Amino acid sequence: MINPIGNLNKIFDSRIRLGVMSILMVNEEVSFNDLKQMLELTDGNLASHLSTLEENGYLKVHKGFVGRKTNTTYSITKAGEKAFKGHLAALENMIRSME
Repeated sequence: MINPIGNLNKIFDSRIRLGVMSILMVNEEVSFNDLKQMLELTDGNLASHLSTLEENGYLKVHKGFVGRKTNTTYSITKAGEKAFKGHLAALENMIRSME
């Protein structure tokens, strides 16, 4: 029997990282504050998960200013899109194999 979880990507085990990637798959760019509000997270919690995704090459970080305030936005990389689609396909295959 084939291991049903063997093709899942461990980076996406976290519901927070799963949420971030889901949001970025359907939005070209999202600000830190918007992600924080949508996922109902603290600054520190969100920042640590974003760092993990960035370190793995799944996110691009864009830092800038709006007036005098810093504005950090995130977008998904090609590698991130490929990895996330692969993870979703593995989930679908796992579910189908259980029927």
